[in-house]
Amino acid sequence: MKSKSLDLLIVGGGPAGLTAGIYASRSGLNATIMDEGMCGGLAATSPWIENYTGFAGISGTELMQKMREHAEKNTRIETGLHIDGIEKSGNIFVANTGKASFDCGAIILATGSRHKKLGAPGEEKFAGKGVSYCATCDGAFFRGKKVAIVGGGNNGATEALYLRNLGIDVTLIHRRDKLRAEESLQSQMMKSGVKILFESVVDEICGQTKVSSLKIKNVNTDRAEELSFDGLFVSIGEEPNTKLAAQLDVKLRDDGCIETDRNQRTNVSNVYAAGDVTGGVRQIITACAQGAVAALSAYEDLRTPYWKK
Repeated sequence: MKSKSLDLLIVGGGPAGLTAGIYASRSGLNATIMDEGMCGGLAATSPWIENYTGFAGISGTELMQKMREHAEKNTRIETGLHIDGIEKSGNIFVANTGKASFDCGAIILATGSRHKKLGAPGEEKFAGKGVSYCATCDGAFFRGKKVAIVGGGNNGATEALYLRNLGIDVTLIHRRDKLRAEESLQSQMMKSGVKILFESVVDEICGQTKVSSLKIKNVNTDRAEELSFDGLFVSIGEEPNTKLAAQLDVKLRDDGCIETDRNQRTNVSNVYAAGDVTGGVRQIITACAQGAVAALSAYEDLRTPYWKK
């Protein structure tokens, strides 16, 4: 198996990983960003972003493409490679992909998060057949149809607006009596005609070969009714991708996210974490900031180890 030697391996090509690559390379480190997809992370699936400084409005796909183009000017990016495991031998980490292995002195885990599942009967059966986790990816298939979306946060509201702008009849379902989304997003939903069912949950997803209806239960009365829908979008948050962290004995918090100090260091020497995998507010701008801090900490530890000062 071909082996490549690096100073720093950055696992994950979302906002945190791409920013870490920019800062690492500018510091003179031989760094590589590795992503098992095509880079961008969950940020690339966001239909519209209005809170990233410098852009009053931009799609997640376009923003992440700009970040990747910036990172590629100085940093090598490897896509489509899945890391099977990481081992530590002395002060060297060895990451194996099946196609090649990478030896490095430090690792930044910017592995992001994945969409949470609803857990309702029918969800797995109809995944890709009316059940979706990405409005940007699948919204166009539902033009002129009727869909429900589950989720009361900013992401759920944003996706509801995106779907409504495609000419889709949208009903947002939320288990509480008020939304968590920002007031501006709630106001936009009201103006656009997004309907909201409060204190309700999806009890079952029904259909033959694709979604045709949802059984919706009121959480206060336990009364359920079946309503016709052509699709269901699930937007209830994310879970951190910590498989590699566990292999390295990196400490996790009670919420399952990687624990770091203020410099993005973990409990394992020369292992850092940044972005959604560390929890917090999970915003693109904070992921970028953490990626920058992690890269600068890696540079400091590799070139002038803080524990030797």
